[in-house]
Amino acid sequence: MAKRGLGMDVLTAARQRITRVFNDFPVVYVSFSGGKDSGVLLELAAAEARARGRRLGVLIVDLEAQYQLTEDYLRQMLKRHEDVIDLYWVALPMNLRNAVSQFQPQWMCWEPGLEESWVRTRPPEAIGDESFFDFYERGMEFEDFVPKFGDWYSRRNGGRMTACLVGIRSQESLNRYRTIASTRKQRHDGLAWTTMITAKSFNAYPIYDWRTEDIWTFYSRERVPHNQVYDRMHQAGLTLHQMRLCQPYGDDQKRGLWLYQLIEPHTWGMVAARVQGAEFGARTAREIGNVSGRIKVTKPDGITWEQFAQNLLASMPAPAAEHFRTKIAVFIRWHQKNNGFVDGVIPDDGPMDKINPSWKRIVKMLLSYDYWCKEFAMAPPKSKNSYEAYKKRMRIKREEWGLRGTV
Repeated sequence: MAKRGLGMDVLTAARQRITRVFNDFPVVYVSFSGGKDSGVLLELAAAEARARGRRLGVLIVDLEAQYQLTEDYLRQMLKRHEDVIDLYWVALPMNLRNAVSQFQPQWMCWEPGLEESWVRTRPPEAIGDESFFDFYERGMEFEDFVPKFGDWYSRRNGGRMTACLVGIRSQESLNRYRTIASTRKQRHDGLAWTTMITAKSFNAYPIYDWRTEDIWTFYSRERVPHNQVYDRMHQAGLTLHQMRLCQPYGDDQKRGLWLYQLIEPHTWGMVAARVQGAEFGARTAREIGNVSGRIKVTKPDGITWEQFAQNLLASMPAPAAEHFRTKIAVFIRWHQKNNGFVDGVIPDDGPMDKINPSWKRIVKMLLSYDYWCKEFAMAPPKSKNSYEAYKKRMRIKREEWGLRGTV
């Protein structure tokens, strides 16, 4: 789909979109992470709310393992706009991905009983009471919490139509571009930069067409506060497009673990001790640019790629091995149906592209510990419950496919 210009600068367009949101929705809140994009969005939304004499909700989902500089910036912005905002700073136990350990593939932020190991002390203004939200369950996923909060916030405000302003930009990834461009989603009044979440709540993406350069131009020209952690990242040698904030142990985020050692050494000690594998992950990312696996993969002499894959699976903890065996079975089954590989017999070697299956590609996926198998165009589950249901369903399917004992 070709991009079409609007005949105006992105700042003017974003302000017009935010005005439209406030016109159409009696309840509006911002999802604020402390990052550069959500910082711009909060600044613009607060200005609109102030001009209208309206209140603006602010949702902060605090995932514990973050820079102290980020917490400082959160407080700076909350103080700056305290006259118009209603704050929901959430610091509840949630399950998160840990991509630097096969033995602990998930970790729980703010886990009760481990207070002495927490990376940071829970902020005093944060919501830590697990009974505060009627929908909350201990260990739920971030992706499950956020839409349910939108529904809860609508109900809290009399069931009125509610909009959540989200600072995602289509430049950042193909998935984010699809979020905007999808013609299959339900929109508000046909606006592509909105997505229906529930009957009463929508997401809106007013800065979806901003480039990274636009973000920093805004901060420079408007002279508004920004998170100082980006200055430290720049000093560490990162480019504008490499500087991102998120929980440090994720599949993509693990590559930035080493930055904690440079930016906040005092925080790094807690980050390294919080989950298994963090120290190894940071060291390997610094030395070879990735936590595990390389673009070019090799195997020991005298064995096939399939045998190497089976050896790797046998060396893993049982839950991780079973997880990957299921994903490999799905991969093989898809090529059985679509590429004519019968009885699960796929080539041992082959080109490392996205089309041709081979056990060599499977080995690369295992070595890189691509937990959700993005290499095979697979996606993470939407929630913990959906993943549990998926595992039960796949145990049955693997028996039907005759692949239970193959992988």
